[in-house]
Amino acid sequence: MAENGAFEKRSSRSPDRPSARREGVPCWVDAQLSDVEAGRRFYGELFGWTFQDAREAERAAGESVRACLDGEPVAALVRKTDGRMPTVWSVYFHTPDAAALTERIRAGGGQVVTPPHPVGDLGTAALAADPDGAVFGLWQPGRRAGFGRRHEPGTFAWAELYTRDTEAANAFYGGLFHDALFGPDASPDFGRARVSDVFAAEMPPHFLVHFLVEDVDTALAAVTRLGGRVRVPSFETSYGRVAVVSDGQGASFALLQR
Repeated sequence: MAENGAFEKRSSRSPDRPSARREGVPCWVDAQLSDVEAGRRFYGELFGWTFQDAREAERAAGESVRACLDGEPVAALVRKTDGRMPTVWSVYFHTPDAAALTERIRAGGGQVVTPPHPVGDLGTAALAADPDGAVFGLWQPGRRAGFGRRHEPGTFAWAELYTRDTEAANAFYGGLFHDALFGPDASPDFGRARVSDVFAAEMPPHFLVHFLVEDVDTALAAVTRLGGRVRVPSFETSYGRVAVVSDGQGASFALLQR
């Protein structure tokens, strides 16, 4: 159903492999929520996450709690400071130089939503949008590299860009992240599809964060039991069986079974 074309290759290797440190590799995800405590209950039961309260540096960046699996960081839940902000999951791409990357984003026709700014000694963050309006984050590591675990049940596995112009997306992201997407040993966790492949045509372009699960049907039942909603029933893709759901506050994400 969802095409994946030029970004199809994937990997289940550990997050500290050299290719995971290439510019353009997804390295972190967070959810902007009105009720972080409700988020802790929902995701803790769904994925088996435990949570650590944010330290001073994380609080300065807005982070409320860090989600962990077996003690390793896998995501963050962020309390919204303005009710008008969207309730969303966001993906961050690794970069060794956030300032230089934002200049290339502008040159490629994208926009910088939030300029690079330090997050204590943890690293440097920024938000940007591609020419079609899909928002994504940038992360330049300091003390925090990003994911402690990925490609395991209950952790990040894939980011799919839903866009109206897949050829333009290939050109934009291929120009920004060529080695991560098309290098000789590239194994990207990043694909793209037309909005109309899965969502209604009026849906804005966006990134959809995918979390790995052992069984989609079991996970869908848990989402419903915990107060979430099934947005798109399970369907087959080139990278696995996927269902789109949302938590009890409306933050959408995908469940991926491989």
